[in-house]
Amino acid sequence: MGNALRIICGNCCKPTTAGDSESLGHHGVSAATVGVSALAQDLLHFEINSQVPQGLGKHVVSSKKAQANWYRKLLEAWREARPPPKTAEEASRLIIQTLKRHHKADVEGLLAFYGLPLPHALVQLSTGVPTSLPHGVKFEFQTLPVDARAVADGDTITVYVSTADPRESSCVPNEVQTAAVQRSMARAERNYEEADALHKKIIEAGYRVIFVQNEEVLARKYRIRLRGIDAPESKMPYGKESQEELVKLVEGKCLRIFVYTVDRYGRSVGDIYSNGIFVQEVMLKKGFAWHYDTYDKRTELAQWEAEARMKRLGLWAAKNPTEPWEWRKARREGH
Repeated sequence: MGNALRIICGNCCKPTTAGDSESLGHHGVSAATVGVSALAQDLLHFEINSQVPQGLGKHVVSSKKAQANWYRKLLEAWREARPPPKTAEEASRLIIQTLKRHHKADVEGLLAFYGLPLPHALVQLSTGVPTSLPHGVKFEFQTLPVDARAVADGDTITVYVSTADPRESSCVPNEVQTAAVQRSMARAERNYEEADALHKKIIEAGYRVIFVQNEEVLARKYRIRLRGIDAPESKMPYGKESQEELVKLVEGKCLRIFVYTVDRYGRSVGDIYSNGIFVQEVMLKKGFAWHYDTYDKRTELAQWEAEARMKRLGLWAAKNPTEPWEWRKARREGH
């Protein structure tokens, strides 16, 4: 646990430029990173010396003994998170969930101490992971950790599933299995040119060898189209913001995906859950996507879009945002 916290502190707790010194918070980090990095740093200190941070008592009402109890719980929750929180919203949700039985004033005081979003500022989520396989699901799988570069836009990502998964292990082509063994042997012999050529062959077959926790894992590639939503294309207004929001939701996470069908582009169309959060719900409620009602009639998706419209969140801040399907149609027709 200590090593994980040191990595986060090392990456987050340094000002990026000399000018950042003007906006340093009480933990000595830039305003953009103070929340998550400061929490990680304080958890590291608590793990070492069992001391809560100085100044916390000014923000909360409970005793130092109670505060130490919070940090023990938060330390355990941080240890169990895979991966640990990276964004202020993720850190806020971890605190709220971990301390949900404690006084509201203490929870909100702790959040304020770290400059993290208060409960009312977070998108209220109503959907968790289904307890049984939803009707219409063809299959489900859990991915390996997602790379940010795999997020093409706000509704399409590329994921990889380990071939050790029972569903995958029985259908790996013989030539891919052979190439993976030969590649491993070539690397052991430091014949990296041969290893690279074999990996190219593996990739062309729809697979890839990925390093996960310092181990090589042979994995199958899937392109995923988020079911029921349509996000702005990358060259459209809010296209970049939509993509960035999806990156925040899935980067580094092992996603659970329910696949319903395959579209004409060979993408698996499915519902995505990230650390128990329904990704499409967040994208709609934050105003980073439309409900794609031509292909999905779920009333809750329409309701979530309507909520974002009413609050003028995300792309709904514009008066008449162009629907991505109309934008694509205009480009096909040369307009």
